[in-house]
Amino acid sequence: MGVTRTPRGRWIEEGLRALAAGGPEAVRVEVLAQALGVSKGGFYGYFGSRGALLTEMLDTWEREVTEAVIELVESGGGDARARLDRLFTIVASYEEGPVVGVDADLAIRDWARRDEAVAERLRRADSRRMEYLRSLFRAFCADEDDVEVRSLITFSLRIGSHFIAADHGGRSRAEVMELTRKWLLR
Repeated sequence: MGVTRTPRGRWIEEGLRALAAGGPEAVRVEVLAQALGVSKGGFYGYFGSRGALLTEMLDTWEREVTEAVIELVESGGGDARARLDRLFTIVASYEEGPVVGVDADLAIRDWARRDEAVAERLRRADSRRMEYLRSLFRAFCADEDDVEVRSLITFSLRIGSHFIAADHGGRSRAEVMELTRKWLLR
C-alpha cells in the first residue's frame, strides 16, 4: 500500500489560510506542513519553491473569484436580474473559506499595497468582476452612469461591508443587505 500524498489543492488552501491570518510572510512551508499534519517533503513534490506556491495561490484565488463564479452564475440561466440574484446568493455563501472567502480577498488587497505584481493581479481580477457586473446591470439599466453606480455599489458591498460596524436603525444587517439587494435589482 502506497503513501497517500496531501493533495496540491490542500497546500494552496492552507497557504491562503496562512496569508489571511498573517500576510505573505506567514506562508511558510514548515508551518503549512504542520497545519496539514504532514512532512514538508510532500510540498516539494508539487512546488519547486515557496514562490511557486505563492504564484499558484494567486492563480487559484483569481480563477475562483472571477471565472469560476461567473460560470456558476451563468450555468443557472435566466435573465440578468435572475443571474444577479444568483450572484448575490453565491457570494453571500462565500463569506468563509480559504480561497473565495472575504479573509483571502482582504489579505490579497493588503499584500497588493506592497507588491506591484500582486497589485496587477488584483486590478485584473477586480476589473473582470466589475466588467461582469456591468454586463448584467446593462441588460436592464439604459443609463451608463446608473450601470456604473450599481456595479460599484455591488462590488463595494462585497469588499467593504465587513469593515462597517454601524447599527441599522432597528434592522438587522441581514435585513439591510436584503433591502440593498432588492434596490439594486429594481
